Amino acid sequence: MKKITLLLLSAVFICQMAFAQSLTADKVPSAVTSAFKGKFPSATSPTWQMKSGKIYESKFKLNDQMVSASFDETGKWQKTETELKTTALPSSVQSTLSKDFAGYKVNEASKIDEAQKGSCYEAAIAKGTEMYDVQFSPEGKMLSKTKAPADKTAKG
Repeated sequence: MKKITLLLLSAVFICQMAFAQSLTADKVPSAVTSAFKGKFPSATSPTWQMKSGKIYESKFKLNDQMVSASFDETGKWQKTETELKTTALPSSVQSTLSKDFAGYKVNEASKIDEAQKGSCYEAAIAKGTEMYDVQFSPEGKMLSKTKAPADKTAKG
């Protein structure tokens, strides 16, 4: 059973990689680049990928933080994910982490803003070989907890 699960996870990972294509800026629709420049006028060195479903994702630096933003092919903004220092998570989220995940180390943190769902925070946590990606509301309520991929390495 473990082998089947591992095989399926590997297949999903490979498929996801196959559907994400790196693009040069001239291959990104003008509606997308225009919307990007309007939303992030001070972004530096954006790189582009096309995800499945004709979603264009840009990764860039903004105010010394790494950010990724997604737009549909018409230029409609979908999602922004901003990397945070683990200590920059709101106190409400840190409190829930301390209470519900005692002994876990927060390896990565980010703020996610979505057109459909609003804002939340995400923490990549680990304790030994157990790794999870946990999403929280701004008030600190846990929204989801998913097992992190086995190839996700712990960062200090």
